[in-house]
Amino acid sequence: MLMRTDPFRELDRLAQQLTGVTGTWSRPSAMPMDAYREGEEYVIALDLPGVAKDAIDIDVERNMLTVKAERRPLAKADDVQMELSERPLGVFSRQLVLADTLDAERIIADYDAGVLTLRIPIAERAKPRKIAIGGSANRPQIGS
Repeated sequence: MLMRTDPFRELDRLAQQLTGVTGTWSRPSAMPMDAYREGEEYVIALDLPGVAKDAIDIDVERNMLTVKAERRPLAKADDVQMELSERPLGVFSRQLVLADTLDAERIIADYDAGVLTLRIPIAERAKPRKIAIGGSANRPQIGS
């Protein structure tokens, strides 16, 4: 139901870890995620620790779902001197191609404890259904 769009994302993540370079708006960092089916919907959980709710942007255009978030530095007083900074700052992004079997019009988003959870219902047209067999009396006669 979901397709990865960037086969080089893991290489980018490793390069960012080695160089210490964080994401920018033109070249955002990856955000870890889980995706699974739960009943009649797909669930996507994205880790965004330390990101404010108003710094998260979710867009759907056709079948492309884009999540962008920015983790900003904490406001510091003038007398604060940073001794160690390992937590990544900057822009994080993830794009997913949604299959036509998902209902992109009814996505629900929740954000709790640094985890953004998206719930995408399976479209009615994709659900299995029974087809009734009609009798010959119900069929119109050809040529009459």
